Amino acid sequence: MQAPIGPAASPELVAAVSNAGGLGMLAFTWTTTVRILGSLSRVRECTDRPYGVNLVLDFPIAERLDLCLEQGVPIISTFWGDPEPVNSRIHAAGAVHFHTVGSVAEARRAVAAGVDVVVAQGWEAGGHVCGQVATLPLVPAVVDAVHPTPVIAAGGIADGRGLAAVLSLGAQAAWMGSRFLTAEEAFTHNEYRRQVVDVDGEDAVHTLCFDGGWPRAPHRVIRNSTLTAWLVEGGPPAPHRPGEGDVVAVDASGREHLRYADVIPLPGMVGDVAGMALYAGQSAGLIHDVLPAAEVIHRTIAEAEAALRISEPDRQD
Repeated sequence: MQAPIGPAASPELVAAVSNAGGLGMLAFTWTTTVRILGSLSRVRECTDRPYGVNLVLDFPIAERLDLCLEQGVPIISTFWGDPEPVNSRIHAAGAVHFHTVGSVAEARRAVAAGVDVVVAQGWEAGGHVCGQVATLPLVPAVVDAVHPTPVIAAGGIADGRGLAAVLSLGAQAAWMGSRFLTAEEAFTHNEYRRQVVDVDGEDAVHTLCFDGGWPRAPHRVIRNSTLTAWLVEGGPPAPHRPGEGDVVAVDASGREHLRYADVIPLPGMVGDVAGMALYAGQSAGLIHDVLPAAEVIHRTIAEAEAALRISEPDRQD
């Protein structure tokens, strides 16, 4: 499954993932209703397979949720908040409700609220991270706690070995974000792609640095000039951070983006895009190329099948 990687999750990426047998996910928390309608229309033009939409409950998403349900979106994924208030609306529209958690207690609350599928997000994950437990211990603990509710594993997974590992832990699927940032269909600036491909896992730092637009929300980003300067100064709060108020990039519409904003580099942006928020997980150390989304899916499945065959002892009946 392709994690909802913000505006990098283009309709073309989502459709390509779903067409290849995975599940593509759009991210609509901060998207205008006009653009939501356009993106949903484009996805439906490109695929007749299931897909989903992600909404962050820490923000006002009621209008966006209603629009998605009216448009027949089959899967709604929620994050960072209480899923109970939206669960009945999702089910009334006939959609399936995913919810991302970072702890066993949060997983139990989600299931009690009526969630259909739990996404267990380990601390290794890129982007905004809601928990402090790593994927390896978190996934089986959540599986045990919420059985028989299906569990999807997220965080630190970028290839078939990771998929095989989380299936062995009891998860039904893997949720990969950083791997799809470098997919050819992703709406990702080339400099951002290059950074994801070139760094190793130690360069993906858990921090509060890029809090413009989403204060006090921990996240994992690639170490860059902005993060390094902030850490050298001891991680001061706004408005006392080095370079506070600097314009680091301008997008194709002419809009300026400031240094500590939670905006990722997108195609058409110019300026110091490498100094922007480069969300990525520790799995970036496993990503070494730019591929079509379908090839990512097919390669991941083939690697997982090979890993699972190796793990099974030879048997003779």
